[in-house]
Amino acid sequence: MERVTLSEQLEMSRIVYGLWRIADDADTSPAYVERKIQSCLDQGITTFDQADIYGDYGAEAVLGGALKANPTLRNQMEIVTKCDIVAPCGRYADVPVKYYDTSRDHILKSVDTSLSEMAIDHIDLLLIHRPDPFMDHNETGAALDEVVSSGKVRAVGVSNFRPWDWELLQSAMQTKLVTNQIEMSLGELSSFTNGDLAFHQRLGHAVMAWSPLGGGALMTGESEAAAVADEIAAEFGVDRAAVAVAFLLAHPAKILPVMGTNNLARIAKISDALKVKLDRQNWFRLYQAGLGAEVP
Repeated sequence: MERVTLSEQLEMSRIVYGLWRIADDADTSPAYVERKIQSCLDQGITTFDQADIYGDYGAEAVLGGALKANPTLRNQMEIVTKCDIVAPCGRYADVPVKYYDTSRDHILKSVDTSLSEMAIDHIDLLLIHRPDPFMDHNETGAALDEVVSSGKVRAVGVSNFRPWDWELLQSAMQTKLVTNQIEMSLGELSSFTNGDLAFHQRLGHAVMAWSPLGGGALMTGESEAAAVADEIAAEFGVDRAAVAVAFLLAHPAKILPVMGTNNLARIAKISDALKVKLDRQNWFRLYQAGLGAEVP
């Protein structure tokens, strides 16, 4: 598995395993979670993506159960998590409205809670989960610098930020933001032309892609994109999911897809995407199928 360098402090596997549904599985036992982790590690997938809000603020504890049961797993992993969404569920069940909190107090408390829930002593990558329209960029930037200098977090980045959101926050920081996690798939192609991907590609930032299978719609739906993916999949002896991920991997911007299935059989096949080699013409076949129209 290819490795991608995000900073002097952090390397990640080119494909990332997403844990956003881990608390929703019928079996959340440490042994079963370890089987998922080990299947990823066996494929060279060492980076695991979390967020405090996943599983109604319960997913981090599910991962923590597996890491407590087998502490040797931790040194084989890079753990990503996110903060700033406060929603009326789980530990915040009593809040009257969903909101974003990028204050210093919230960020510091979120980091400490995530460390405790996951039973780890540092977070490899902390992301601000959503742009906060009420953000004091000086306060937020200083807080992110603080969690890095404390050693609790190795690197910081953002999720769902537009270029201007990124530049605003970065302007108030000494630490460099290392990634932006945005939605990208054959069903969500806007970032390829709206400036989001170009901004990061120009600056040499690795971009993480959430929902690379369109929330699973590509796997179950019958669309033009699915039909083209099936044709290419047959050529390489893989399924359409592998082709959809290969579409992102082929881009010169070095996109890191975040895969989020709970199914052990599907987890074992995540790295099949590496078997697919797309030339420019097949890449554009998929792109145009996703658009539903020929390029201008």
